[in-house]
Amino acid sequence: MAALASTTTSDTYPSNTALYLDPNLVESVDYVRRYRRQELFDDGLPHKCAVAKTTIIAPHGGGIEFGTSELCLAIAGYHPATLAVTPGTGVTYDYWMFEGLRPSDNSDLHVTSTHCDDGVAVSLCAGALNALALHGCSTSQAGLPDDAQVVLVGGRNAILKQHLLDEFAATGLGAIDAVDLDPLNGDEPTNIANRTLLGMGGHLEITAPLRLAMFREHARPKRKDTTTDVFRAFAAACRNALARLEAGQVIL
Repeated sequence: MAALASTTTSDTYPSNTALYLDPNLVESVDYVRRYRRQELFDDGLPHKCAVAKTTIIAPHGGGIEFGTSELCLAIAGYHPATLAVTPGTGVTYDYWMFEGLRPSDNSDLHVTSTHCDDGVAVSLCAGALNALALHGCSTSQAGLPDDAQVVLVGGRNAILKQHLLDEFAATGLGAIDAVDLDPLNGDEPTNIANRTLLGMGGHLEITAPLRLAMFREHARPKRKDTTTDVFRAFAAACRNALARLEAGQVIL
C-alpha cells in the first residue's frame, strides 16, 4: 500500500498555479481537480437564492492527506463512491478538492492553504458566506499521543467552531479547539477557508488515527467503498454544525 501522506512543513510549489504550470506533472495522472457548483438564480419571486451559503473544500485530497476527499463529498451531501445525493440529505453544498493520484510521493503536491490560488476554489469560497476545509495531520504535529483519534477545530468563524465542537462531542468524537495550535488552527486571513464573503470559515485538521478508523480499506481506490460508522458520524456532525450555522444567517 502506498504511504499515507500528511501535511508537510515545506512545499515544493508556491501556489496551485505554479503546480499546474509544471510541465513534469500531468493532470489526471499526477493529480486531479474536482468540484461542483450548485445552480443559483433569482427570478424575482418571493423565494430568493442570491448567494451560496456554504462551500466544502479538501485542498489536499487523494493521496496527500488521505480520507479528506471522501469526507468532502460526504459532508457536501454526496456518496463518496457514486456521487449520488445521499437519501434524506435535504441540502447539498458546493465543493472543491485537489487530489494527489500518484502511487507515492503525493506530499510533493501539497500547496499550503494560504497559497491556494486555484480559480474555482477561490471563486467558490469568495462567493459563499461559509467554507469548511478538511485537512489531515499527524499526531506528532498536533502534539498528541501516537494513537489519538482527534479532530482539531479551527478557522476564523467562532460560531461555526463552537457548533462543530458541540456536534463532535455529542457524537462521541474527540475534538480540540485548535486556537493555540499554530500553525494547525487555520486562523490566517489568507487561508482559503477564510476567504469567504464574511472573511471567516472553518478549518479541520484530522489526525491520521481518526482517519484510519473511518475506512475498512485504506488504499485510495477502496476508501470510498469502505467507509465506517466513524466516517458517517463525523460527516453527520459537520453537517449538523453547518445547518445550525446557516439557520442563523439571513440573506437579504
